[in-house]
Amino acid sequence: MITNSGIGSVEGYAERRHWSSRFGVLRRLDWPLLLAVAALSAVGALLVRSATFQLLNENGDDPEGFLKRHILNLAIGFVLGGVATLLDYRLLRAYVPILYGVACVGLVAVLSPLGETINGSHSWIVLGGGFQVQPSEFAKVGIVVLLAMILGEPRDGEIGPGVRDVLLALVLAGVPALLIILQPDLGTTLVFVAVMFGMLAVSGVRKRWLAGLVGVGAVTIAAVLLFGLLEQYQIDRFTAFMDPEADPRGAGYNARQARIAVGSGGLLGKGLFQGEQTGGHFVPEQQTDFIFTVAGEELGFVGSAVIVLLLGVVLWRGLRIATQAADLFGTLVATGVVCWLGFQTFQNIGMSIGIMPITGLPLPFVSYGGSATFANMIAFGLLQAVHVRRHAFD
Repeated sequence: MITNSGIGSVEGYAERRHWSSRFGVLRRLDWPLLLAVAALSAVGALLVRSATFQLLNENGDDPEGFLKRHILNLAIGFVLGGVATLLDYRLLRAYVPILYGVACVGLVAVLSPLGETINGSHSWIVLGGGFQVQPSEFAKVGIVVLLAMILGEPRDGEIGPGVRDVLLALVLAGVPALLIILQPDLGTTLVFVAVMFGMLAVSGVRKRWLAGLVGVGAVTIAAVLLFGLLEQYQIDRFTAFMDPEADPRGAGYNARQARIAVGSGGLLGKGLFQGEQTGGHFVPEQQTDFIFTVAGEELGFVGSAVIVLLLGVVLWRGLRIATQAADLFGTLVATGVVCWLGFQTFQNIGMSIGIMPITGLPLPFVSYGGSATFANMIAFGLLQAVHVRRHAFD
């Protein structure tokens, strides 16, 4: 006979197990990763405020408008990251087709009359009220989990992915990549390429596949240049990269002003909110694509180096999580996230200091944004999810 006290004790034990499990996740979090992302977000909010305050004030708008929206986006982003952390990443396999399908539908919607062109790229869906969505950012999450599912489950008797697995991965990844090329969004397409190459390399695929992909990439680039498939603004950007002085008031203006802003900061910078280039609006899109120029001018070399160091911590912890994952699927998820964030970091900072051509890629966890912030935080949550379940029976 079961007594009420017995039932109570069973219920109490279950409740204690529930809360113990929740607090156990907190104890197992990768705290260096969490603190680095939090620090980058805080610094980014200050830089966004500096980049937008004066212009909004001059236009008679709320001078803190961008900052308020950015803080709201960060709050939502951390919630999304927390949800991703609590979910068992191994269960994502069952939902990969849904995630992939939603990502493709969003990219198709962008190419329909619902899409809007902003800064030369037809990549947005405007929701109204100052809110807009960029589906290609969420497609990055979809492509990481898709490739991890296909490449992370080799068939019986095979050490790495077989020919059929690799071909399936390339075809399925190629669909959203093609939709993004049609927008056109060269920067995000390059992120896809970096993610695909990195995950294939880690999956144990034969080296001839990697060599073949490099060859296909070279042929594709040659064909794009030969047949003039780039938009004029993209050609202008590459021209400005190759010869910054060719058109300093036209195509080369952004790159030139970015280098001036970064270089003018010196060792310690001019002080937060004191940048003359930033306050004078010489660098366009400074709260998003060129947020690093605000750091260079106002925080100087030292402050910029701290930001680079924090981003390095994120990538280092991501690589460590990949090596300690409980299974190949987790290793590939973490690898994909690291390739994604690492490439964007290098590209964004590189274009700000003149060593890379200009593309519309924000700096992870630092730049202003809605869709990009949400996607980055989900990626951060996936890293944490792999870390807290790094022991197979957690």
